[in-house]
Parts: sequence; C-alpha cells; structure tokens
Amino acid sequence: MVLLESGENYLETILILQQRNGNVRSIDIATEMNFSKPSVSRAMSILKKSGYIIMEPDGRIVLTENGLKKAASVLDRHKTLTVFLTDILNVPPDTAEKDACRIEHIISPVTFAGIKKMVKENRKK
Repeated sequence: MVLLESGENYLETILILQQRNGNVRSIDIATEMNFSKPSVSRAMSILKKSGYIIMEPDGRIVLTENGLKKAASVLDRHKTLTVFLTDILNVPPDTAEKDACRIEHIISPVTFAGIKKMVKENRKK
C-alpha cells in the first residue's frame, strides 16, 4: 500500500516520540503535531489497518516491523535533508527544517542517495 505524506508524518512522529518518551499514546501524537484527538484517532485506525502500527489494549501505540522501517526511512530523509540544507546550502535552520519536512516525501531515491553521499563527504572534512 502506498503511504501518503500525512501517514509518513504520523509514523515519523511516532518514532520520534518513542525515542524521546519510550511509550506513545494518541494524545502524545495530537500534542506533538498540534492535531485534534479525533484526527489522530482516524489516522491511527488507517495505519493499524495498513499494518504499520499496533494499538495495545492500554492505549500504547507500537510500530510494527514495517512501520518502524518506514518511519526510520522518513526520519533519515528528514535529518539528512535538514543537514544538507543548513550545512551545505547555508539555509537558516528554521527554514531548512520546514523545507526538509516537505521535500522528504517527494524526493526520488536516486536524488536522496546523491544528497546523502554529499552530506557524508562534507562531514569527513
């Protein structure tokens, strides 16, 4: 199933919250993304049906193997693009963060691989 930008953003947020807090609940996602609880609930239902998350009886949200893989990929693109924009193109950090969040969903694998290679080479210097 093709995951839309909003779904990728939710998975990325779940992973970030999991790394930061350990456990993730819908209210945490709603707070982090500044979305309403009903919007998050609907999105979690879609992600669950798609096999990206498991909703535990106690309300915790857990990424499945596929969910973790997808979330890690989105987060990697986000972080790499942010570094590329700030460190190589000298874009102000707040602008780079916003732009990376948009670009991460549409960039081709080939272009991303080239940017990632350039970022790694730049860090060696």
